[in-house]
Amino acid sequence: MAATTHTVTNQVPPLVGYDVFAADRALSEAVERHIEPGVLPVAREELSTLGQSAGSAQAQEWGAQANEHPPVLRTHDRYGHRIDEVEFHPSWHRLLGHAVSAGLTDAWGRPAGHVRRAAGFLVWTQAEAGHGCPLSMTHAAVPALRTDPVLAAEWEPKLTSYVYEEGLRPAREKAGVLFGMGMTEKQGGTDVRSNTTRAESLAGDGEYLLTGHKWFCSAPMSDGFLVLAQAPGGLTCFLVPRVLPDGTRNVFAIQRLKDKLGNKSNASSEVEFDGTWARRVGEEGRGVRTIIEMVAATRLDCVVGSAALMRQAVAQAVHHATYRSAFGGLLIDKPLMRNVLADLALESEAATVLAMRLASAYDTDTEEERAFLRIAVPAAKYWVTKRCTPVVGEALECLGGNGYVEESGMPRLLREAPLNSIWEGSGNVQALDVLRALQREPQALDAFLREVGKARGADHRLDAAIKNLLTELADLEGIEARARRLVERMALVLQGSLLVRWAPPEVSDAFCASRLGGDWGTAFGTLPHSLDLASVVTRARPVAD
Repeated sequence: MAATTHTVTNQVPPLVGYDVFAADRALSEAVERHIEPGVLPVAREELSTLGQSAGSAQAQEWGAQANEHPPVLRTHDRYGHRIDEVEFHPSWHRLLGHAVSAGLTDAWGRPAGHVRRAAGFLVWTQAEAGHGCPLSMTHAAVPALRTDPVLAAEWEPKLTSYVYEEGLRPAREKAGVLFGMGMTEKQGGTDVRSNTTRAESLAGDGEYLLTGHKWFCSAPMSDGFLVLAQAPGGLTCFLVPRVLPDGTRNVFAIQRLKDKLGNKSNASSEVEFDGTWARRVGEEGRGVRTIIEMVAATRLDCVVGSAALMRQAVAQAVHHATYRSAFGGLLIDKPLMRNVLADLALESEAATVLAMRLASAYDTDTEEERAFLRIAVPAAKYWVTKRCTPVVGEALECLGGNGYVEESGMPRLLREAPLNSIWEGSGNVQALDVLRALQREPQALDAFLREVGKARGADHRLDAAIKNLLTELADLEGIEARARRLVERMALVLQGSLLVRWAPPEVSDAFCASRLGGDWGTAFGTLPHSLDLASVVTRARPVAD
């Protein structure tokens, strides 16, 4: 028997039916800033269209379904034949298909391609982050394949296609393909030079057979993979197709799917090679050098993906506080809640501005920008991805108990948050990579300092932070043990410089006061009360002008 016990009031309407791109002022302003006027109208239109799709009820439902129905491994068919296939929910294919059709694997050959793609990736993955993995690896495979003009001519048009075709077939029969990557093995993890997978040369030029394994291989239903294996000449990069040109399946034994903390919609697998046919990419013994451009591009996507998670979490928190009343007024008007929201918004905007600046450097592609990226990418990857988890956790708390419930979507964001800090090299790897660049490539530090120096004189706290950073850079004693501290300061100074140049005064003032000036606590919501926090929060509200 149904009984009416109370009337439901003071519940927040869902954040749905909005343009994710247009409602993000930091992102839309970055697009205006980094895309030349002749391309800007087309870019704005495509990103707004994608933003409306990302904010739709349909896309949100796809994201929920793809995570509620994770991929299933089918090693054999009903007759006992080995098939090694992974089944995905239809919503996964819809998300992936929409992303490919929006150009999220096409950055390398169109005007302002990296800024347009990064902005689109930041917008669309707010609907669901897991399917960003194959998008990222497909996009990032292009520069590695370009080391071999023949392979690039064969594969690049399909990698950058706007057509998504699911299912395993020879690549020549598909209008578009996806790529994955296999680097790490059980015994070494990030230490890829300890890999034991063997590559034996065949009679055909550049053809090999691989024997060994990969401990992490994401998106195993992709059409091809770039992998590392030990050839006679040393560690080498190879292209492994899932289906051979004659239509037969390559040897690609999927042992199991990883049971992960988050990223549930995406299949991450363990695979075995046993006489697996492969094509060499680049020279023998130069595998790391060949694949490093792919790694750099996926590291940038880690920054962009974390910025997307932070933006969605902050948007949900601000939206909730805008409609929820407590203790006699709206939460958003309460000084302490406003402080928390403003603090979170600063972190989100700083991540977005930095991610888009890096994407613009790829588009400019000068010697100066390449040197800048050499340090800025691992520094940003280290810091932005590390900030993601505490930002999402605090944003969840803004929703109270409702945020801890799956229906809010916040737990899925929180489970996803640590991923980008681990993928493509965890924190120590990034910090040590920055040290390596500082020691071996002085032009990279010069480019970095010129970039942060563009804002010198505009804020005394930034000026002081730059001076302190130079002091730290000049002191080599105990440099490895101080690497995290140094890289953190580099990332914060870079973010501060970008915000001082491009963000509204209330945003740059609050960032410099807290992150660079030291007027900040150890938890979010500890900004100086004298700042214009209301303007910071209003700017972060997910409502398009």
